[in-house]
Amino acid sequence: MTWPTVLMLLVVAAAGFLRWRRPAWYWLTFGVTLAAVRVLVRYASVMEACGLTVPPSRWRLMLARMANRPAPESRAPRILRLRPTRTGLVLRLKLRPGQDAFDVAAATDRLRHSFGMYGVTSREVRSGVVEIRMTGYDVLKRVQIPAKTDTRPMRIPVALREDGSVHYRDYRAVPHGLTLGATESGKSVYQRNLVAGLASQHVALVGIDCKQGVELFPLAHRFSALADNPDTALELLEALVSHMQDVYQLIRAQQRISVAVPDAEIAADIWDLPEDLRPVPVVVLVDEVAELALYASKEEEKRRDRIVTALVRLAQLGRAAGVYLEICGQRFGSELGKGITMLRAQLTGRTAHRVNDETSANMAFGDIAPDAVLAAIQIPAETRGIAIAGDSTGGWHRIRAPHTSLRQAVNICNRYADRTPDVPALAPFRPAVAAMPSARVPLSKTAPATA
Repeated sequence: MTWPTVLMLLVVAAAGFLRWRRPAWYWLTFGVTLAAVRVLVRYASVMEACGLTVPPSRWRLMLARMANRPAPESRAPRILRLRPTRTGLVLRLKLRPGQDAFDVAAATDRLRHSFGMYGVTSREVRSGVVEIRMTGYDVLKRVQIPAKTDTRPMRIPVALREDGSVHYRDYRAVPHGLTLGATESGKSVYQRNLVAGLASQHVALVGIDCKQGVELFPLAHRFSALADNPDTALELLEALVSHMQDVYQLIRAQQRISVAVPDAEIAADIWDLPEDLRPVPVVVLVDEVAELALYASKEEEKRRDRIVTALVRLAQLGRAAGVYLEICGQRFGSELGKGITMLRAQLTGRTAHRVNDETSANMAFGDIAPDAVLAAIQIPAETRGIAIAGDSTGGWHRIRAPHTSLRQAVNICNRYADRTPDVPALAPFRPAVAAMPSARVPLSKTAPATA
C-alpha cells in the first residue's frame, strides 16, 4: 500500500471520527468545504426541482427566435453571496420577478434534503432579497455560545437558535417576558443564564421566589432585593410601583421641552436622561407566578388582588421608568384569576419549554404565533433546555440555553457582587448575606503552642 493511499485512509478515518464525536470540529475542517461545493454544483437543478425558477421573459424568447437559437431555460434566483459560518452556510438570493419570499420559506424542508444539510431556515432581508441559513449539524445538541457576541446594555446572549445564530434577550426592545415550562424542562437553567448575563451590567436585580428562595437566594450577592413569600412579595411590588412613580417625576422634571431643544433630546424615558441623572434600570424576576396568584382564604384573596394589580401596573407603565418584568411559571392562564389575562397581554417576549399539554402552549403562543404551539408540544422530555421563543410579530425560533449549573451562577454573582446598585426604595428588601470569604486559603495549619 502506497503512502498516498495510507494518507487518504487516515484523512477519511479522521473525518469519520470527527463527524461522530465532534461534529463542530468536523464542520470547520471538512464539512464546510464539502457543503459549499455541493450547494454550488446542485443549485440550478435543486431550484428547478423545488419550483423556485421562473420561465424566461418574452423578450428573451423573442431574441432566441430571431437568432434561431434554442429557447432559454428557466432561471433560478441569483446568488448574491455564499458565506460560511461556524455552524453552517448563509446563502443570500436575489429573487426573480414574480417570485415571493413565501415560496422559498415553503421549500426549506425540500432544500434541506436536496443540499444534504441538517436544517434550513429563510428570512426576507429586504424586498426581493432572501437569506437562507443552513446548519451542517445539530447545534442544539451541545450548545456553545460564541466568544464574541453583540452584547449591549440591557441586551445579553442567553441561548443558541437552531440556525446557529445567537438568541439575545433585549430588554429595551422587548421590555417584559414570559417563560413557561413543566418541571425538569430547563426553565431554571434559562433563568440562571439571564441572571448570569445581567450580573456584569449596571442593573438592579429584584427576585421573587416563593419556593422559600431555593432558586434565587443562592444568587443573593448580586440582587438588590429578594422576597421568598407572598407577603414580602406584595410589599416589594408596591415599593417598586412607588419607585416607578418617583422615576416618572424625575423624567417630567428633566424633559427640557423648549424651542431650543431638538426633538431627539426631549426626555420620554430614562434612556433619554443624562447619564449622571439616569436611574438604574430594574429587572424583576418572578420564579413561580402561580404562588402569587393562588389563595385559600378571603385575606389571601385580597393580597392576591393587590399583587396582580401591582404586576399589571408595572407591566403597563414600567418600560419608560426602566422597570422590566421576567415572569416564569408552569402555567399562566385564566384559572389563576382575574387580571392574569391582562398581565399576559403585556408580556411581549414569550418562551415555552416542554409543556405537559397543548393548553399550556396556547397560553404562550395562541394569541401571537399559532404555528409555535405545535412546535412547543413536540419538544421531547429527554431534551432539557429546548424551548420555543416568540414575540408579538408572529415569528418564533427553536432555542436552547447552555447548561449553567447553580454553582457556576453563584460564582458569577459573587464575582460581580460589587456592582449591585443601592436603590433607596428597595433597601428594606436587600438580602442579608454573609461577607464574601477571603480568596486566600492557608496552605498549612499553624502548630499549636506547647508548654
